[in-house]
Amino acid sequence: MNDLFAPPIVSWTALHREETRCRRCDLYRDATQVVPGEGSTSAALMLVGEQPGDSEDRAGKPFVGPAGHILDRALAEAGIRREKAFVTNAVKHFKHELRGKRRLHKRPDAGEIQACRWWLDLERGLVRPSVIVALGATAARGVLGRAVTIAKVRDVTEALADGTRVRVTIHPSLLLRLRGETEKISEYGRFVGDLREAAALAGLAV
Repeated sequence: MNDLFAPPIVSWTALHREETRCRRCDLYRDATQVVPGEGSTSAALMLVGEQPGDSEDRAGKPFVGPAGHILDRALAEAGIRREKAFVTNAVKHFKHELRGKRRLHKRPDAGEIQACRWWLDLERGLVRPSVIVALGATAARGVLGRAVTIAKVRDVTEALADGTRVRVTIHPSLLLRLRGETEKISEYGRFVGDLREAAALAGLAV
């Protein structure tokens, strides 16, 4: 795709059509399909994850697997209706490696995240959210354009060039990996609190 000569993308129909044709990196080769963002196209709050997982790759929808179920529960507890937000990923294709018959997640590298910022910026331009929640370090890099440490920026409100505010928190998949029940309960509660703070920042009733 030659961005210089590509027609401007000013509608969701055009965006979804072009996303299915994306060849900006090689991840499309092994993925089942592109997984675009979904939700309210005039949302005040945008949630950005890392990339589709196995379930999302098969369904063509973001956050429908185990991490998505945790996100849905956390959103509900934070007083946020998922359909009123816009949910997407920093990278639109599933990066994985085969282990027998299983497709195991692989973290996108810096080049793949940068290549996909094109689509993330287009989504942001169409939705025009006032607040973005970056779920995890990969999402934060996609949104902010630089690597960050979650522990250092988690309680900080960043601002993009156009004034959009950004909050960074964990990716819900982290909660699936925690073994200690006490730690899991504590981290989940903090995650809900992060979402609640972002909603308040966006002017949503919580």
